[in-house]
Amino acid sequence: MASLRGRTQPDLSKKIFKLIKSETHAIGSYESAGRERAAIAAQLSEWGEETGDDAVSDVSDKLGVLMSEIAEQEDAFAQNLEEARGLLKTIRNVERSVQPSRDHKAKITDEIQKLKYKEPQSTKIPELEQELVRSEAQSLVAEAQLTNVTRQKLKESYDAHLAAHIERAEKQALLAKHARRILNMLDDTPIVPGDTHPTFDRQEDARRVLGDAEEDLRAWTPTHEPIASQAGNLRKPQKFFGTPAVPFFGATPKTYEKTAGVSYVERDSEKPAVDASTIHKPGLDVVWEWY
Repeated sequence: MASLRGRTQPDLSKKIFKLIKSETHAIGSYESAGRERAAIAAQLSEWGEETGDDAVSDVSDKLGVLMSEIAEQEDAFAQNLEEARGLLKTIRNVERSVQPSRDHKAKITDEIQKLKYKEPQSTKIPELEQELVRSEAQSLVAEAQLTNVTRQKLKESYDAHLAAHIERAEKQALLAKHARRILNMLDDTPIVPGDTHPTFDRQEDARRVLGDAEEDLRAWTPTHEPIASQAGNLRKPQKFFGTPAVPFFGATPKTYEKTAGVSYVERDSEKPAVDASTIHKPGLDVVWEWY
């Protein structure tokens, strides 16, 4: 039976949930292709041995070894893609957490509009409006967190994703070039009935090619340019009174509520994980304090 998780996703995270799920299927395909390629490489070697032709037997055996290595790169590629996929889950999780904030704000707004239409003089309207202001302040924090996490993790994820493509391509190209060296050792000069090809004497050369391929794989290092990131550039802690501000990532803010228009009393403590510029909203008596 298929999973029901996709059906219970908040609207905000449905599309990225689908993206992550599709990546899972694609990664499985790469893993399957790697296993099939490894099996084909083994079959090539086994077939060559049965031909009774020493040259074909040795060349097909060495080709099988290198093709098996190419298949292993497919498996490593799939593992790297899985790590990149995991980074997208962070965005999905934050989108899930932001949805209730949006829903709550929309609900209060709807209630206010209904009361203004049905009971314009209702005493609940000012209370709801004050609650809406607070909800909007919380939403500012959530939305800033979503923006920052989305940008950061999108870059990290596809940095890893594209680097995986480059690594697989370069390593497989390296192995394929060495495989072509071995293939070039096979003499395909036509013979007439009754003649035979010269004895194959390139076994040592073929073994050296395998050694070269192994050495080149060990020596491989990435040469692509790194993806620049400013995500770690945090601003210094600041203090604001009388208006809400968006806390910085890693800060420990304290929330205060103005009482009797004179003093501020500590209300609660939170640790929102965001990194954003300060955002003020007039009319809300809340203080964010950083240490």
